[in-house]
Amino acid sequence: MTGRQRILKAVYPLWIAITKLMGKNTKVLANTKSMQPNQSIYNLNVQLNNGNSLPLQTYKGKKLMLVNTASNCGYTNQYEDLQKLYQQFSNKLEIIAFPANDFKEQEKGNDEEIAQFCKVNFGVTFPLAKKSVVVKSAEQNEIFKWLTNKNENGWNDQPPSWNFSKYLLNEQGELTHYFDPSVSPLSEEVLKAVKE
Repeated sequence: MTGRQRILKAVYPLWIAITKLMGKNTKVLANTKSMQPNQSIYNLNVQLNNGNSLPLQTYKGKKLMLVNTASNCGYTNQYEDLQKLYQQFSNKLEIIAFPANDFKEQEKGNDEEIAQFCKVNFGVTFPLAKKSVVVKSAEQNEIFKWLTNKNENGWNDQPPSWNFSKYLLNEQGELTHYFDPSVSPLSEEVLKAVKE
């Protein structure tokens, strides 16, 4: 862990409090009309950082949280919260992290360095995708194309607003929620959505 990363980890609780107070990165969107996807996310595969391909159909019957991540961000400590959430709901929730260098170049490491950083500093045991682009562009990861295009997911066009934006799908592969980065993985809103 670099000096910068240690400082970011130490100030994380204060960072969350300040951003909430300022109303920054606190958006929560929900699929209140139970809109069905036009394309099934289960047709897609995640390219993992170890070179393997993971078919999302593997997770049929479980909730799935997809999160874009970075190692040098004010929100990086959410890896710890995501791991706690993953352990708490291991019987009903899967989490996949998507490292990306899209916001202020806060993920400069390669796949091996990112995996090592997550394991050593946060004990991450959930899958890490291959580093990719999550913002809307020609290079956008196909999973995030689905998550941010209502023509595919049925209702949501919201792209990640910053690192650690969280998308929650239900057991049938329907996108149910979007949570901005300042909404902690252990927040009341997220816990309620996972328990539903």
